[in-house]
Amino acid sequence: MIDPFGRTISYLRVSVTDRCDFRCVYCMAEHMTFLPKAEVLSLEELDRLCSAFIGLGVRKLRLTGGEPLVRKNVMELFRALGRHLKSGALEELTVTTNGSQLGKHADELASLGVKRVNVSIDTLDPKKFTEITRWGKLDTVLDGVRAAKEAGLKVKINTVALKGVNDGEVDSLVEWAGREGHDLTFIEVMPMGDIGGENRLDQYLPISLLRANMARRWTLEETSERTGGPARYVRLKETGQRVGFITPLTHNFCESCNRVRVTCTGMLYMCLGQEDSADLRAPLRASESDAPLIAAIEEAIGRKPKGHDFMIDRRHQGPAVGRHMSVTGG
Repeated sequence: MIDPFGRTISYLRVSVTDRCDFRCVYCMAEHMTFLPKAEVLSLEELDRLCSAFIGLGVRKLRLTGGEPLVRKNVMELFRALGRHLKSGALEELTVTTNGSQLGKHADELASLGVKRVNVSIDTLDPKKFTEITRWGKLDTVLDGVRAAKEAGLKVKINTVALKGVNDGEVDSLVEWAGREGHDLTFIEVMPMGDIGGENRLDQYLPISLLRANMARRWTLEETSERTGGPARYVRLKETGQRVGFITPLTHNFCESCNRVRVTCTGMLYMCLGQEDSADLRAPLRASESDAPLIAAIEEAIGRKPKGHDFMIDRRHQGPAVGRHMSVTGG
């Protein structure tokens, strides 16, 4: 699949549920209304949809949420998609998780061919962790990370940079991740969805500032290494550890975008920060043939925009798009 700007689309992120057992302050309102079950794709429909994309050239597939591991019987989907790893049609099947359920599923994920997982951890302070996630317990997440490591999964830690919250923990997070052998990526707050009374301008910490502060203690060596996503990586000379930066606001990553996202309701978003979308649920449910589905995908890829227009400042404090990241697929 080639988009209008000559970019090959080889990476698909699919949200398997909008539900989550956390309510992170930059992602959700505390009291969320979730989608009716009938609107959410079944596991069989998700398998069929993902398989159609793989047939069109997707080589990397990431399952996300919400929290994907709270989806009932979600391991059936991992088992089904594992056939594409065995055939060689799919190079990588990965998952992004908050870690709350990882201890239960790490061994099976590894046995099904999953090699890497991304785990969201924004602080190593238990009290602060619960304040950020509203409902989460740090010990449970760290136990899940340990279980993943013991199962042989490569763990990457995702940390959202939050001004006045975890900006004083950058060095301790770097030290911990390096000691445990985990890659670490810092991410800017993204203006997506209504998050209740929280103010994103108050939350927003430019990664450029975080990186400059890091450079006071660590020697950051530039690298061209990529993992298929939007992160730009450096290696720390002192530890050899890889640290990534995702900067949708201070320096967008659109010029090399190889990704599209599908929501748990079957809406295909060609760009995380744009509202243009394509309904894939309708052709999925209208025909047993994949031909209408494939036609809808190909038509949508032909409309993929050059990039997003995220902005956070005193004039732009509301969401750039109305949907929550939990619906879109992180």
